[in-house]
Amino acid sequence: MSKIAFTGGGTVGHVSVNLSLIPTALAKGHEAFYIGSQKGIEREMIESQLPEIKYHVISSGKLRRYLSFDNFKDIFKVLKGIIDARRVLKKEKPDLLFSKGGFVSVPVVIAARSLKIPTIIHESDLTPGLANKIALKFAKKIYTTFEDTLNYLPKDKADFVGATVREDLKSGNKSRGYQLTQFSSDKKVLLVMGGSLGSKKLNDTIRGNLDALLKTYQIIHLTGKGLLDEKYINRPGYIQFEFVKDDLTDLLAITDTVVSRSGSNAIYEFLTLRIPMLLIPLGLEQSRGDQIDNAKNFASKDFGRYILEDELSENQLAEQLADIEHNRSDIIDKMKTYKESYTKEDLFDKIVTDAEA
Repeated sequence: MSKIAFTGGGTVGHVSVNLSLIPTALAKGHEAFYIGSQKGIEREMIESQLPEIKYHVISSGKLRRYLSFDNFKDIFKVLKGIIDARRVLKKEKPDLLFSKGGFVSVPVVIAARSLKIPTIIHESDLTPGLANKIALKFAKKIYTTFEDTLNYLPKDKADFVGATVREDLKSGNKSRGYQLTQFSSDKKVLLVMGGSLGSKKLNDTIRGNLDALLKTYQIIHLTGKGLLDEKYINRPGYIQFEFVKDDLTDLLAITDTVVSRSGSNAIYEFLTLRIPMLLIPLGLEQSRGDQIDNAKNFASKDFGRYILEDELSENQLAEQLADIEHNRSDIIDKMKTYKESYTKEDLFDKIVTDAEA
């Protein structure tokens, strides 16, 4: 059996696939450990959800696409990160490295190459991120969630594997969902989620249009941390949560339509559950534009609709939701044409096989 190093961090999306694959590796008799940053979200997620996994901390800088003096300073952080990662890898002696991306992964991938440890990397978004573009030079293979991503990558290194969604996704309990919300089963449910940090503009737009929306929907609003509004606590048909973890599958089980950011993991979950979606991608001032690309790709396949955040208004929201309701059956029919590519077991076996090739 093999020992496998996992890395990736900076966002939930850069950790979630690892969270799925690590238990699979353990169940198949392999050993696993994680390399990440001191304060990144990856440490919080791994240590809280997989406490049995050894977590190694390395130094990491931030990769920026703009000119900044911090870029110069972070060169030294990355160099230290390579040294840190080499020390960990030499001690643990893994047979392969699986990298999910994010800036913390770059020094790990470089260190693995220097020690002749084969590396497989994974790209969730439609267009490759800067970290994975750099890491690809040192890796054997890159896997993609979107088939169209292959157009941006060298053919001899890239494989389309599709999305790997959580096993519990389809096991949501509708009765539990209605119990949590005190909603009725005879009226549609709209789920609104603006990401882990929430979106003030999306929250304000939903609340500003609440009277009109409640004529059609009961609304579950995941506001983001610290963004609950007490004025609406007792509003019939409208319930707020800062965030939901264990109960999310039950809430998804009663959801008819979702308004969401367009991170690839989330939108593939909605696609798998065949929930029509209105996507509000992060804007260019907050990201490199990957969520915009994801949203446009899904809209082009008629899996849903999207509104750019700087164009979001109460009227646009109402119009796009009305369009989704008018075309609901067609959207769901299009969603049914999507076939899941690899199970997590299949993907894990492919990682091991490709690393050994």
